[in-house]
This record gives sequence, C-alpha cells and structure tokens, in this order.
Amino acid sequence: MSTRTETPMVSCQAIRESPLGLDLDDAQCQALADVCSLLGVATGNMLLEEGHSDDTLYVIVSGCLEVVKPSGGGSTVSLGYLRPGDVAGIMGFVDGVKHTAGIRAHERCVLIALTRPDLESLIDKDPRLVYRVMRSIVRSAHRILGRMNNQFVEMSNYISHQHGRY
Repeated sequence: MSTRTETPMVSCQAIRESPLGLDLDDAQCQALADVCSLLGVATGNMLLEEGHSDDTLYVIVSGCLEVVKPSGGGSTVSLGYLRPGDVAGIMGFVDGVKHTAGIRAHERCVLIALTRPDLESLIDKDPRLVYRVMRSIVRSAHRILGRMNNQFVEMSNYISHQHGRY
C-alpha cells in the first residue's frame, strides 16, 4: 500500500485559497498551480522524517498533520498540529536543512506540494510572483513561530505557577 498519492493537477482556485495565493493575481495563481501537485497522505503515514532533507513545501488543503519528535523506544511526543492553511517543510524548502522533527498525518491529508526547482523555474518569467510566494512563506513561518512562542509562555507559566491560573 502506498503512503502517498500524487496528482499533478492543482486548480487555480486551490492556489488562490491557500496562503501562497494571497497576493497573486489570477494569471499568477494559474502559473503557480501549473508547477504544483496535489499529494494525499493516509492517516498515520509520515510526510517528513526527522533528520532527512528535501526541497518541497507543503500547504495543507484538508486534514491534519502532527509534528512529532522521537522520545525513545520507538515512541514519539507530539509537538503540535498543522491544519488547513498551514505550511510544512519551510526550512527544507528555503535552504535544504535537515528536518528537526517528523511530520505525520494525524488524519488523511490533501496537500499542495511545491518544490524549490519548480518555484525557481518561474523567476525569469515572473519574478514578482516568486517574490510574493516567498513573502507568503515568511508570513507563514512568522505565524508558526508566534504560535510556538505563545505555547512556550503558557508552558512556562504553568511550570512556574504564575498569573494565578494554574
């Protein structure tokens, strides 16, 4: 049984509704859709493995991904969840670094997949499109970092029993 199913067709509308399409016009959405693919990942299957690297960015269209870290003895601890509209694989996409955590499908997922070479193929044709996509990727990374910071503050408050809420 395959853990992933890939379909080359991504609609202009799917791009428009994703974080990647926020600043794009219709022609740019279509150009980006033409270089993206749809990917299905079954519940429980890994999308990204910790310690591996790739050059693909994933935008969650439907389903839920769980960010996991090995905790020893074959077990994992959950670091968080990614839901529709969230982006996964940002650092690997941007600079090819190894993933510091794994990502698995908490439930069946449909993802838009964009590889770095496919985005780079658009630089000469429409550099403004590439700039706008990269800006949306930074925006997504910023949102994820903000969420992580909030979780850290909540955990820190819980541990130190501050603010009278615990």
